[in-house]
Amino acid sequence: MYRFDKTRLDLAREFKADPLGEHSPDLQYLLHLMRRPSDRPFPCLVVEEDDERWRLAFLEPGAKSPPRPTEVVFTDLREAEWYVFKLRWRELAGEELPID
Repeated sequence: MYRFDKTRLDLAREFKADPLGEHSPDLQYLLHLMRRPSDRPFPCLVVEEDDERWRLAFLEPGAKSPPRPTEVVFTDLREAEWYVFKLRWRELAGEELPID
């Protein structure tokens, strides 16, 4: 059974330092947990302009419809990925990630 340990802030720091790079096995495990299906809307990024603009969106459970876009837009992919990571952390931990 997969388990989430909200005390592993080192994994959040590792992701923040290089969200697009290679990750340690423990961080890969955490990302797998964050990406598994659930019964709640799932935060994701939608590309609006190739490598220039991304929009936060939410996939509904079952994903039978396109992602529901929000008004949150990013021009930096690393910033966008960190934002989504924090949303997914909050979902798993039940509280905000104590790292900015």
